[in-house]
Amino acid sequence: MRKQIFCLLLFVMPYLVVSANVKEAKVEKNDHNPPKNLKKKLQTDCEYEQKMAQQGLVNIQEIDPSVLVELKYSTTDNFVGKDVYGCITNCFMQKRPAKMLKQANTILQQKHPNYRLLVYDGGRPHSIQKILWNTLSQYPPKERAKYVANPAEGSIHNYGSAVDLTIATADGKALDMGTKYDYFGALAYPIKEDYFLDQKKLTKQQVANRILLRTVMKSAGFTAIDYEWWHFNAVSRRQAKQIYQIIE
Repeated sequence: MRKQIFCLLLFVMPYLVVSANVKEAKVEKNDHNPPKNLKKKLQTDCEYEQKMAQQGLVNIQEIDPSVLVELKYSTTDNFVGKDVYGCITNCFMQKRPAKMLKQANTILQQKHPNYRLLVYDGGRPHSIQKILWNTLSQYPPKERAKYVANPAEGSIHNYGSAVDLTIATADGKALDMGTKYDYFGALAYPIKEDYFLDQKKLTKQQVANRILLRTVMKSAGFTAIDYEWWHFNAVSRRQAKQIYQIIE
């Protein structure tokens, strides 16, 4: 009997060892390949960026690395005069608008190989929208809404479907658009360009640069607005609310 058991063990042991090695190999493989639902979290330590990724928004530079990004609200170079984005340093947008932006950048480079789109803002948390709105409390709500969307209604930025941007050379030097980004005045209004051109407050080159920006963005499906040369929408506010979840 003992002899039979011993023989049985000799027969089974190699299979037990192989099975253990296979399990160990699987564990080791999984250690290097975390579950897919964790991969987004591992790409950024920023809670806001993690939330946007979890909502399905994408980092535009992962869609098109040649798009330049300089989030102005993540610096002090903005109308607030302080960093209101904190850890947000990447531009996140909904997938379809991000692909549209890639298309616009491709169209631009086909026309001008040394030019790139330079993004100043994309998806914006609703909580930060309130900060921007309250910063302009000196303006009546109707006037204020020309520059910052009322958080009660929500900005298209809050749904990851709007983008603020300009054109730059490949090394990051922005073209002259006649005003800075977030300039609060009629000189930034696309609807006033002809007037200011006649008044010699805008040059032909500055207007030509704006027209180039509008041309490539509209070619990719974006729409411009009347009061900011830098702002473009992928969808309307009504459509954004129907399709997407607000970014808190």
